[in-house]
Amino acid sequence: MHPSLRYIQGYPQHIVEQVKSLVDNGKLIPWFEQRYPLKHQIKSEKALFEYVMLIKNQFMKKTAPVSKVGYDNKIHLINNALGLHSVISRNHGGKLKSKNEIRISSVFKEAPEPLLRMLVVHELAHLRERDHNKSFYQLCCHMEPDYHQLEFDARLFLIYLDLRSCS
Repeated sequence: MHPSLRYIQGYPQHIVEQVKSLVDNGKLIPWFEQRYPLKHQIKSEKALFEYVMLIKNQFMKKTAPVSKVGYDNKIHLINNALGLHSVISRNHGGKLKSKNEIRISSVFKEAPEPLLRMLVVHELAHLRERDHNKSFYQLCCHMEPDYHQLEFDARLFLIYLDLRSCS
């Protein structure tokens, strides 16, 4: 099996076979570029923070605030994660203060905007739902109706990046 196919491990075999066929026949790169011809322009931490806050304020005004958002070039190395939501607790004057932080894998600086949006939606959903349960995915789909397709396409994007770096 092509090493890049590890990103879609766990998907049904017939889907893995379709992607493998695209890879083996050299068709995944042109297919992906036709499906997503444009990359987003959200390159800076400030622009990413503003982008996250727009989505948060549209769908999740009443959830805990997000104090920090950024790209992280180490995330991709950890269990193939695409983004991370963390709660940082600090002792401040005898009181424990917690802050929500969202980090997005740096490889998504070069991604199409819908894939970045899917990641942001995923991490924002963790403000309300810690686990990847039914409620979590319902919230993701509320914020992004094409969530599941975009999540799959984000994995295809990782395969696309691997193939491009090899060619």
